[in-house]
Amino acid sequence: MGKKAYSGNDLSQYEVGKSSKVAKVFIWIFMIIWAVINLYPLYFLFTFALKDNDQIQVTNQFGLPKPAHWDNYKVALKSGPIVRYFLNSVFVTVLTIVITLIAALMATYAITRIEWKMSKTIEKIFMLGITIPVQASLIPVFIILSRLEMLDSFQALIIPYAAFALAMAILICTGFMTEIPISLDEAAYIDGCGRAGVFFRIILPLMKPAMATASIYTFLQCWNELIFAQTFNSKDDYMTLPAGIRQMVGTHTTEWGPVGAALALATFPMLIVYILLSRKIQDSFIAGAVKG
Repeated sequence: MGKKAYSGNDLSQYEVGKSSKVAKVFIWIFMIIWAVINLYPLYFLFTFALKDNDQIQVTNQFGLPKPAHWDNYKVALKSGPIVRYFLNSVFVTVLTIVITLIAALMATYAITRIEWKMSKTIEKIFMLGITIPVQASLIPVFIILSRLEMLDSFQALIIPYAAFALAMAILICTGFMTEIPISLDEAAYIDGCGRAGVFFRIILPLMKPAMATASIYTFLQCWNELIFAQTFNSKDDYMTLPAGIRQMVGTHTTEWGPVGAALALATFPMLIVYILLSRKIQDSFIAGAVKG
């Protein structure tokens, strides 16, 4: 019996299969490298928080702490009103998210679902907010807050935070609300719903993925913000975590381990929020891609 001859098609299929396996290997290598790049800062932060100054500055900058100084967390909690700073950050961030979502959803509804002459112009004006850097507005906002006697208060942070987060929130909500069929509104009107009923009963339930995405963007912007927090507030009663941790850095000498522990404590809420809302954000991106 003669040997089986390989046709050109068989050879091409073998080559395609081999190339696909090679491609998968390279993809896995790339994903592992990308994961290491993204996870290394967390590793560095959490190991940094368990070291003393000698390990951080001289002997053990990148390795695991030897020994681990868990008391750095206790020192961080006792070195200043960290708990108060934490609660202030939670209050400012939550209130900013609520105000931003309410304003963004109502503005988006007015722009996309109600016909009026200036809707497109107003939308463009809102989008200009994305192009304005926070640093460029520092002095004007400070002057306004000073004349309104709002410095050293929660309002000094909540109002600017909500104003700067509004443009991005409207952009996110607009992309979703424009894809909701107008026929749903019309059917609700026929069933006796007013405009408020359509907004709260029809639109809002369908906007949950967009609301989750806008919330996490606003959360990250508020929780990590330092320039406004340090400039507009100088009292401990209204200071947030970033500004409060900045106060732990001394003029001449600094115990960096407790500073790292305080930074780690400030990072935990961001990780928790992302874990809780990551599925919503992924669903929003997938829904946007399918609708597009």
